Amino acid sequence: MKQVLQNLRSGRTEAASVPAPLCRAGCLLVRNTRTLISAGTERMLVEFSKASLVAKARSQPDKVRQVLDKIKTDGLTATLEAVFRRLDEPLPLGYCAAGVVEAVGEGVRGFSPGDRVATNASHAELACVPVNLCARIGEEVTDEQAAFTVPGAVALQGIRLLAPALGERFVVYGLGVIGLIGVQLLRASGCDVLGVDLRDDRLELARAWGAAAVNPNAASPLDRANAWTRNSGTDGVLITATAQTDEIVHNAARMCRKRGRIVLVGAVGLNLRRSDFYEKELTFQVSCSYGPGRHDEKYEQGGHDYPFGFVRWTEQRNFQAVLEAMRTRRLVVDDMVTHRFGIDAAADAYRKITDDPSALGVILEYSDAPAAAPSVQVRRPDAAGAGTAVVGVIGAGNYSRATLMPALRRTRAAIAYVADLQGAAARHLADKYRAEQAVTDYQLILDDPRVDAVIVAVRHDLHARLICEALSAGKHVFVEKPLATDAADLARVLAAADKAPDRLVMVGFNRRFSPHTVRLRELLAERSQPLCMTVTVNAGELPADHWTHDPAVGGGRIVGEACHFIDLMVHLAGAEVRTVAATMAGPGPAVREDKMSISIGLADGSVAAVNYFANGPRDYPKETLEVFSDGRVLKLDNFRRLRGWGFAGFTKFKTRRQDKGHRAELAAFVDRVAGGGGPLITLDELANVTRATFAAMESAKTARTITL
Repeated sequence: MKQVLQNLRSGRTEAASVPAPLCRAGCLLVRNTRTLISAGTERMLVEFSKASLVAKARSQPDKVRQVLDKIKTDGLTATLEAVFRRLDEPLPLGYCAAGVVEAVGEGVRGFSPGDRVATNASHAELACVPVNLCARIGEEVTDEQAAFTVPGAVALQGIRLLAPALGERFVVYGLGVIGLIGVQLLRASGCDVLGVDLRDDRLELARAWGAAAVNPNAASPLDRANAWTRNSGTDGVLITATAQTDEIVHNAARMCRKRGRIVLVGAVGLNLRRSDFYEKELTFQVSCSYGPGRHDEKYEQGGHDYPFGFVRWTEQRNFQAVLEAMRTRRLVVDDMVTHRFGIDAAADAYRKITDDPSALGVILEYSDAPAAAPSVQVRRPDAAGAGTAVVGVIGAGNYSRATLMPALRRTRAAIAYVADLQGAAARHLADKYRAEQAVTDYQLILDDPRVDAVIVAVRHDLHARLICEALSAGKHVFVEKPLATDAADLARVLAAADKAPDRLVMVGFNRRFSPHTVRLRELLAERSQPLCMTVTVNAGELPADHWTHDPAVGGGRIVGEACHFIDLMVHLAGAEVRTVAATMAGPGPAVREDKMSISIGLADGSVAAVNYFANGPRDYPKETLEVFSDGRVLKLDNFRRLRGWGFAGFTKFKTRRQDKGHRAELAAFVDRVAGGGGPLITLDELANVTRATFAAMESAKTARTITL
């Protein structure tokens, strides 16, 4: 199918061929018929992508600070690679769509195939959309009109925050699509409206819908507002403009009466002047997109609606209200359509919104019968030679982009597939790393007899299921940590592995394979006493609602990431974990489980402390390891520099850049798949480390030592 993508590095806009999405549980599979290009938000993205690197940096000073912090810890080369990789990712454009339901996902109620719906889908022939972001279109509303539903909901949410009352007077500052819809909805609420914009054609539309209007190039908006209200001031201002100047908010404050309301929907300069707000006791609020539910993962992706009696207007209910306003002609959008293009001419459509100031409502139109294959052939398969392992990768997220695929491409693997629910992400990685096919259905990988091994890099809660399915299909498996997120899943994995004893199960404990770790093991080879080890992890704070904190999805950061460091202790000692005692931070932080000290006793008498702390600064090194042994000490700083005290002939070992062992690990796994041989890490050891993470969580909650 075709999807419109933007390259943030090159500035190229294209209608790319990507694998079609599957219909997931809780979602609708929608065939788009019309989508609306946002002449504000999307134009900003396109213009940003075409800017120079210097201009991009100047427009995002907060990102520049993050880059500087990363340089301090990871080095210049690794940081620049990360920046360019991020800019190279294809960005799906669009969020205003109307189409027809092709399929209904498990658990969805109230929709059927054939229903016409308005959604926030991107510009693509097919889209899988969560049910709470869909609203049925009435017979009286056309698909082209319904494509304006999302910007209508954005305007409506801003107006709800204004809380207009019959007879009040409001200014709408900026008459793009959202502003013009705002004019009509305020008029429908019984309010008088003054529209402000630099384009006379948009001012004429506002006048046609009963508003007064002023062009700042012809007259002062402040003087016009004062005359319009007989110097009593407006009741409020809805700012829907996009500009960098602070004058818009300043003017809005000066237009308002005492205790007036200002709501920002657009993007303008926000160096507020205290006197503007203090003297009049004004309220200022920023509106969040379509309404309550926006950016709430449980609402948008999980399908958990808010109770009607307590949250009257959600994203979906705002969609429904806008469609009802269109049906009753209280909202008219036809006159805002200025241009129409087929999706194949998407690049021309975006040139129109960036180069033609008259472009307002630019519509993309779609075929009635799009290609719906869940796979796209990227390159013709090569015959796998001796020493080559044919692999399929499931997951094209950040880990795959940043680490897995660059390392895998340098091995002797033939990459047959890249699979991801997001077809554009799968296609991008398949293109970049010369994979044969990009797919949205991972079952195609399991069904292909040519595939020797499956590499799993998806959400943690899916690891165990995919391991079991891959083993059942006769494939070797490499899974990015963790092996499992709970005891039941671990038991299922061990049972599946027991039924496939000739298949390898490997977890991505890459730090074992770092040249620093190899050197550590060499230096400790002749030890005569148990080791005393401490690793301190400056993990970095993640929002409390991040998926990794959810026990049902990410398993928590101890299970999902601290397993790396427990495994490293096991590897250095050459002995499994026997006891675990953990303590987490007390009440206060929003998340306590990622601020934990874990004491480990190993089978050979060695002891280790894993200090996993998420409350440190970003510019402090992420990982520091100290090993005490036989009157000697080794210290590893962030997998860049290893130093020794008390070792004859050794003081330091340094690599040009940080090396956590990803490339060596994947190369070893591919070689083992291709050439045969036993596991790189025994399944018993993998299970022991996994159980140790479960024990750490239990110990921290119960304040007792757990014996494995």
